[in-house]
Amino acid sequence: MSIDAIKDRIPDYAKDLRLNLSSLVNDVTLTPQQLAGTFVASALAARNDEVTSAIVAQFASTLSPEALTAAKSANAIMAMNNIYYRFVHMAGGEYSQMPAQLRMSVIAKPGVEKADFELWCLAVSVINGCDLCVTSHEKIVREALGASAVQTAARIAATVHAVAVTLQGSSALGD
Repeated sequence: MSIDAIKDRIPDYAKDLRLNLSSLVNDVTLTPQQLAGTFVASALAARNDEVTSAIVAQFASTLSPEALTAAKSANAIMAMNNIYYRFVHMAGGEYSQMPAQLRMSVIAKPGVEKADFELWCLAVSVINGCDLCVTSHEKIVREALGASAVQTAARIAATVHAVAVTLQGSSALGD
């Protein structure tokens, strides 16, 4: 499946998503690796196999094997961290002073440039809605790549998630 096939499946009531997806696939704000990794990490976080397959098919050739692994790792580690740090934020109190005691070594050695990995972690955190993680990764990405890169990652995350949710609902409703 391709991104064009995904766009063809987006119902007319969600045509803005189709247009946003088209423009973001061709975005020049990010490097090709940053763009591809942001799409892959976002697709994995959006949890729709059809969308993930199409996005990986579109961007896999843009990413080295190490970069593809890093995009997958960004999703995996943020799936854990976003839940844990949302808990810390919501519960408040002494939990923020306690060590997480969760292994997160991939963050220190992701196999790609640190800024690229942080960008992908940001996109996943946007989808997963973790305030603490978004704040932390946004600061690093903004300092390394600028506000436009942050905004582009958030736009990709929002659009990929919306496409995944829309297609899932559309299938369930027989649209």
